[in-house]
Amino acid sequence: MKKIRVSPPVAALILAIVLFLLSGFLPNSYGTDVNIAVAQATNIVRLAVFLGVIAAGQTLVIISGFEGIDLSAGSVVTLTAILTYVIVSGDNALVLPALLVAILVGALIGLLNGLGITYLKISPFVMTLGMSGVVTGAIIVLNHGNVSGKVAPIMTRIIARPIVPEIPIPGAILIWLIFGVFMWLLLERTTYGKNLFAIGVNRVTARLSGVRVSLMNILTYTLAGALTGFGGFLVVGNTGVVFIALGQPFLFPAIAAVAVGGTLLSGGKGSYWGTMAGAIVLTLLTSLLTTMQMPESVRRMVLGGTLLILISIYGRQRSFRQ
Repeated sequence: MKKIRVSPPVAALILAIVLFLLSGFLPNSYGTDVNIAVAQATNIVRLAVFLGVIAAGQTLVIISGFEGIDLSAGSVVTLTAILTYVIVSGDNALVLPALLVAILVGALIGLLNGLGITYLKISPFVMTLGMSGVVTGAIIVLNHGNVSGKVAPIMTRIIARPIVPEIPIPGAILIWLIFGVFMWLLLERTTYGKNLFAIGVNRVTARLSGVRVSLMNILTYTLAGALTGFGGFLVVGNTGVVFIALGQPFLFPAIAAVAVGGTLLSGGKGSYWGTMAGAIVLTLLTSLLTTMQMPESVRRMVLGGTLLILISIYGRQRSFRQ
């Protein structure tokens, strides 16, 4: 009898649907009201947007293999959010310049990560963790704990609210869909994407095939930093406020979303659609645990346990390769 295999992204979406249906049986939830259920689902996807965008950079560095990971992502989100907040200062005309600064600053930090990993031979874990400390320290020194600024009205209108009043879909969701298409094209329809998967499978073979592995590694971390900077811009546009630990709650979930979505932790296999599904699953699970009034300690244990179970099901550890 032929076995039915379900791809990890599809499995993650099925899990999200099951969790959402289960949440309908909890007290103070949407019950049987279809309109409330739709509104609840829309809100969960909206909350997943920011985690999903931040996880895009993690997707790239993990696919690249060689123990790729970016532990500086949380600090980059905080820094770019603060820069956006300060630069914009409530002025709609300064939103685009702030967006460019956020992306460029994120790219610069990613470039430093890539150079350190590629030429100084520092492991990605150590390099990005150290960079996280440097960025956090820079935030404290530059702002002395005080940040003066304000998000522009157009940011709130486009990111946190429906762009078209007649269609109750927040702009953040539409942005995420466009972003998802961009990531799909990048990974599946460009030379960069093909080379990224190649170095993730085997760097020696990729080098012998003509792939410039060092350049690809640097480019991947630079691009990951730029995408994280874009995530910081979106986060502050949604929250409207900034603080010193704004980006840290996104770090572990971003890595978890990549794993839950089916990206092989050893590199060489994965997709951003899977990461999007993983972000929705984690957001929904967090929402479900919050509705059940579970303490933070229990939430962390459940999220960690879910990650371990899904990794075991996907069989990543058996497929580990360098």
